[in-house]
Amino acid sequence: MSDDPQSEPLSDDANPSVDANATPEVEAVTDAAETQQVAAIQVSISPKANSEYTDKDLQHLSDLEHVRERPGMYIGDTSNRGLHHLVYEVVDNSIDEAMADFASAVSVTVHTDGSVTVEDDGRGIPVTRHDQLSEELDREVSTLEGVMTVLKFGGKFEKGAYQTSGGLHGVGVTVVNFLSQWAEVEVSRDGFTWTQEYERGVPTGPVVKGRATKRTGTKTTFKADNQIFSVSKYNFDTLFKRLQELAFLNSGVHIKFHDERNGEGGDFKYERGIIEFVEHLNRASDVLHSDVIQLQGDKDGTQFDIAMQYSAEYTENVQSYVNNIHTIEGGTHVSGFRSALTRTLNNYGKKENLFKGSAVPGGDDFREGITAVISVRVPHPQFEGQTKTKLGNSDVESIVNAGVGEQLAKYFEENPRVAKTIVRKGLLAAEAREAARKAKDLLRNRKNALGGGGLPGKLRDCISKKMEECEVYLVEGDSAGGSAEGGRMRQYQAILPLRGKIINAYKSREDKVLANEEVQSMIQAIGIGIGEDQDLTKRRYNKIIIMTDADVDGSHIRTLLLCFFYRQMYQLVAAGHVYVAQPPLFRVQHGKSRYYIQSDEEMKSQLLERGLNDTIFEAEDGRRAEGDTMRQLCTTLASMEDAILALERRGFSLRIHAVRQDPVTGRLPALLLTYENEEHWFHNQEEVETMLNDKGWRLDSEESEEDQLKLTSDDAGEKAKEEPETPEVLAHLAELHEVRTINSGLKDLLPLQFTLEDLIPIERTGSTTARFELVRGEDFRRPLEDLRELLPEVRAAGEKGLQVTRFKGLGEMNAEELRETTLDPVNRTLVKVNMTDLGAADEMFRLLMGEKVEPRREFIEKHALDVRNLDV
Repeated sequence: MSDDPQSEPLSDDANPSVDANATPEVEAVTDAAETQQVAAIQVSISPKANSEYTDKDLQHLSDLEHVRERPGMYIGDTSNRGLHHLVYEVVDNSIDEAMADFASAVSVTVHTDGSVTVEDDGRGIPVTRHDQLSEELDREVSTLEGVMTVLKFGGKFEKGAYQTSGGLHGVGVTVVNFLSQWAEVEVSRDGFTWTQEYERGVPTGPVVKGRATKRTGTKTTFKADNQIFSVSKYNFDTLFKRLQELAFLNSGVHIKFHDERNGEGGDFKYERGIIEFVEHLNRASDVLHSDVIQLQGDKDGTQFDIAMQYSAEYTENVQSYVNNIHTIEGGTHVSGFRSALTRTLNNYGKKENLFKGSAVPGGDDFREGITAVISVRVPHPQFEGQTKTKLGNSDVESIVNAGVGEQLAKYFEENPRVAKTIVRKGLLAAEAREAARKAKDLLRNRKNALGGGGLPGKLRDCISKKMEECEVYLVEGDSAGGSAEGGRMRQYQAILPLRGKIINAYKSREDKVLANEEVQSMIQAIGIGIGEDQDLTKRRYNKIIIMTDADVDGSHIRTLLLCFFYRQMYQLVAAGHVYVAQPPLFRVQHGKSRYYIQSDEEMKSQLLERGLNDTIFEAEDGRRAEGDTMRQLCTTLASMEDAILALERRGFSLRIHAVRQDPVTGRLPALLLTYENEEHWFHNQEEVETMLNDKGWRLDSEESEEDQLKLTSDDAGEKAKEEPETPEVLAHLAELHEVRTINSGLKDLLPLQFTLEDLIPIERTGSTTARFELVRGEDFRRPLEDLRELLPEVRAAGEKGLQVTRFKGLGEMNAEELRETTLDPVNRTLVKVNMTDLGAADEMFRLLMGEKVEPRREFIEKHALDVRNLDV
């Protein structure tokens, strides 16, 4: 949470949301939203506790109830990060099969309705009766059901199943099931397919035996529950990066990724593993030696695999992993590697007399320009903290230290040219460090801010001397600075205009960065120093806020500033003192009250919530929804809205599909088999097999890939003796995952006394009354022909009486608008910059700010269609 003592709540009607995955290396968190969270906690604990403490005050929750009540304990949060964590949990199970050499391929598909399918060719989850669980629960329980519905139950506790694995707690896929609106698991093993379905963690029936097959593996499909998660859309780049990363770390494993929403994806298979990972990380850099150095070892069950290569960069990029888990905070495996690297280079430099009286470079100097991937496999990893981001096993440090030192020394002896190139790189880094020290001393002698002296002349400083309440806005250009000065709160807000674009701190030596006039102004104003001399206690402002225009130049300046803070004032970022001003997208005025909204999605949500006030939904047959029932009805319809549209985009109208509804369960069929130019719809795999058997065909055990099925005649064996080719037919089997989402919504509609028929308009003759009516107050009555018209009408009703203004950006705001939207703490939204992953941050800055043009061009081409604000 933010440590800012000033509360900046929005009005009750505004609730800002920021996409935390917009840039992988920067976590975006609004401080206003954080304040709202604090307020919520305070409200929940403020009532006086019951003085009578009895057994009725204690409550036991089942596994399912506890996960759904406290999801943050299991997946971190219910925002973007938690949503993607669901995919990672299922994928990790498949990768564990690959690590144990039982699987070679994993596929991940994001469907149009937001559901996800993860499939592997591993052994498949056992489906037979589990004696221990059956005895404990006093009923027949399969192992598959236990894995999906019982916490702390899995194959990670017994090393006979997995020697090493990323999942340690036996809760992963169970939690995914518990937090899903629906899930389905199809296991291929023991000669058949086996399927079980679940709704919000509860099995809808027993494990069903399906078709014969020679394949093995597990296919899991799930849809995150919108009752749990505040966001529902997966970020393509986030999933792409993680799946590619896993392919690098598991050489030879084939990982396929397909996103049906945009038709894009990736096909990853790296036979050379992390060597190709290092080459990928250095694709935008000029390397100093062509070969990637690989170091491997195994001792007492602990394996290490390290690849490294030096480039002309000025930064260190070391990415570390333990059992495929990205340890962004490092740990003993990283410290062991660094110690061995420094010691070995020092020994080689002294032996070859390369230092020649110069100061011996330090560890930081020898790591300048290095790109390394450290991957270790540990049978019993001990992580510091619940987030598994730092390895704590002390024995791993000694294993890596000794192994790397021995192998690296041998490599240097066999490759003296590479060794001398690396040592010289360290010597240059030491010289640059000395030059930067002299530049800092010069600034101190001139009594600039590094020594606590004068301030830059263009700084419009604030009046207050209380650092905790002071903040400085870094503003693009003198003209914008004038508007900001006119709108600021002079008591505690300072304005520092920056002329033009500052120096690129990523590809420039530190002494050249320090010589830049704009950089000097920022150093003077902030007051903490730079590099190793940073002292946060000397900062003059508690918040440093970047405020640039939303055009191309503004985005470039913002990136340059973030790059500067990343390189020279990292501690300031790590402590949470750097922010980006984010003006709202909408201003909403209702009478004398005014509030602000950040996104189109939030605007829709606000209008829906407002439209529900005093709104009643009536059917001609007497059914009625109001109050909480009305809110639940609209929430359920909203959860089905995108799925119904996706089904219609496939060419299947809800009206036509409704005739296929199961009269007993009320479910729509989700399987479509196209066979002999005919379409056949089914609810499950059993129905598919029954139909084919009736026609005298059977599924061949060597099915084609994807959704193609090879059908062979029952008498094919006899015909093969008479004919040179056995007759066969390829049938196409499609699974419409959006139908499963619609089925889940239909189930939620039943308690509200509404059905599928209510979603479809009907043609009526002779009736003068409307099928449905939306009633609001005494004067508003709107006839509706089906339930799907309800959401737009409620949103339209919510907009009545509001004056909505859409802003275009900071560059078009005058001083009054700037004060109202971006400077006033009551209304503004600030995005806190957190470096959650240093490796990803360095990769992104290297790609965007480095010397090579081609990788940057590829990045722009790849993301061209994602641009929302383009200045042309």
